[in-house]
Amino acid sequence: MPKETGMIHQLRIYEIFERNKAAFHARFRDHAARIMARHGFRIMAMWETASAARTEFAYILAWPDAETKAAAWASFMADPEWIEIKRVTKIEQGDMVGAIEDRLMTLTAYSPSLD
Repeated sequence: MPKETGMIHQLRIYEIFERNKAAFHARFRDHAARIMARHGFRIMAMWETASAARTEFAYILAWPDAETKAAAWASFMADPEWIEIKRVTKIEQGDMVGAIEDRLMTLTAYSPSLD
């Protein structure tokens, strides 16, 4: 039986490209994370991973419930500042993200606490 933490966690994995990887990180660091915080996102941690096939950016979000997660994502994606930043960076850098994976994660009963 899973532990009850009162939170749900979301894992996001973005395929990123070597040609504009620095620009992707700058956009996420300087803009996306700031705007996400404004919409109630709580980023737990961020990683860059690499394999022979591709480079990825992965991060984990914590949410109080699924409804809050859905509302925050909707408001973030509709944020005029974020829409403009994505428009401008696409013109300057081309596509910055390829495939996107989105997973909800449930703690196992034997998981260490996330507190």
